Amino acid sequence: MANNWTERDVPTQQGRVAVVTGSNTGLGFETARVLAQAGAEVVLAVRDTDKGEAARQRITAAAPESAVRVLRLDLGSLESIAAAATELHESTPRVDLLINNAGVMYPPKQSTADGFELQFGTNHLGHFAWTAQVLDLLLDVPNSRVVTVASIAHRIRAAIHFDDLQWERSYERVAAYGQSKLANLLFHYELQRRLQARPRADHGTVAIAAHPGIADTELVRNLPRALQGLQAAAPLFSHDAAHGALPQLRAATDPGALGGQYYGPDGLGERRGAPRVVTSSQQSYDLDLQHRLWAVSEQLTGIAFPV
Repeated sequence: MANNWTERDVPTQQGRVAVVTGSNTGLGFETARVLAQAGAEVVLAVRDTDKGEAARQRITAAAPESAVRVLRLDLGSLESIAAAATELHESTPRVDLLINNAGVMYPPKQSTADGFELQFGTNHLGHFAWTAQVLDLLLDVPNSRVVTVASIAHRIRAAIHFDDLQWERSYERVAAYGQSKLANLLFHYELQRRLQARPRADHGTVAIAAHPGIADTELVRNLPRALQGLQAAAPLFSHDAAHGALPQLRAATDPGALGGQYYGPDGLGERRGAPRVVTSSQQSYDLDLQHRLWAVSEQLTGIAFPV
């Protein structure tokens, strides 16, 4: 494995179809840009289609031969998710890469259209429902991958509060974000186990996760007041979105990547650096937690997986 893996190491993606959520800005945009430049047909799955169109134009200006289109997807609405899944099925016979990148971090207390706490509802439940409804487009496509974008925050005040998943008793934005990102990894490991149990699993879809370290993106706009002073010092411990996207790009495209792996930066504290295989928290490997969260997620969304 290359020790200093960069976007130049992305192999040709000619003939492949990649769907990237939250790809109008930040990590998602950089991921979509690199995949398009490598020859993939890229679907920008975004909530704001005007911003998505602007992103599409930026990508095609840099890669005039690329095929990039915009799909409206609001991960905070199960109705929107179902509509987007239907549209994707109508327009796309198969998908090679599903990159679940979109997310919200540290917002004031808000709820999704379906009444879920915004961070848990968008970061986890939204992607759970989205993946369930489009996974059939990936199954048995050779070397297809579901990439879940997690965060080092899955270690920070993180637990799955089954007695109050929607933070109705009290709301702590940092802990709520930690819950949502821990949920991402619990989902990732359980999904890989289910995929691996399928017939012909050695040639079909795998699940791989990644985290960007600390990347300077719009996601930090809701930092709590106590942490806003850190932004001035951010260049000392963070990297830009292009570098932050490298772990998810490696998870998506490195021929040597394996199902169940988790990629992150190789620097101190995994805050920045070149992408490599890393480990997640002990909680994230808990089989009982994985099973229980999966069952609760199916119940809350009303959607069952095809695996």
